[in-house]
Amino acid sequence: MKERIVAKTDNTELAGLDTSNAADQRILVKVLLINLGQSVAGIGFGIWAASTALMGAGLDNLADASVYAVSLYAIGRAATVKVQAARLSGVLLIALAVLLLVEVLRRFAGGEEPVGLAMMAMAAVNAALNLVCLRLLRRHRGEDVNFKASAIFTSNDSIVNGAIVLSGALVMWLGSNVPDLILGVVVAAIAAKGGRDILREASETERRTASGQAV
Repeated sequence: MKERIVAKTDNTELAGLDTSNAADQRILVKVLLINLGQSVAGIGFGIWAASTALMGAGLDNLADASVYAVSLYAIGRAATVKVQAARLSGVLLIALAVLLLVEVLRRFAGGEEPVGLAMMAMAAVNAALNLVCLRLLRRHRGEDVNFKASAIFTSNDSIVNGAIVLSGALVMWLGSNVPDLILGVVVAAIAAKGGRDILREASETERRTASGQAV
């Protein structure tokens, strides 16, 4: 009788774990698709509007989508796999920051004035979509390092899009691409900081796991 009770309890816990993992997967699939759409639109509009900030935001969304794909892979796997996935996320974001900074420096040497209104419109749409992503991510309960990484990415995106709206207004007012390029540097700095935060969180999670704490 005791063995049956234990077996039933174990099966119930496994069922609960499977349900939780399935819910996490649905959340990540939704934010993955949203970010892929934002990436295509951001890069496309960025090229058309000659905006480094919009292209940077689009590349940032592409990096986010990569992170969500990695996070999907990590769901339900061992803590060490989750830490490795989070570290990959951090490295991707820092790499994005370096690439964006190179593009900003290239455009400082010579570039056309961005279309300020297009910058503002695209950033406003992205800001609304970021709120949707944050609401989805907040449905997750727990200390999963990859969901923390996802929340960091989305929070960074919200800050960037607010800054792009301001930059677009300044571009229209001043008739210069300088505000857009300055924002490109800011986006690169935010991306680098986000990557550093994710790497730090991965290291802390690894230490907690090594000391026997749950992840």
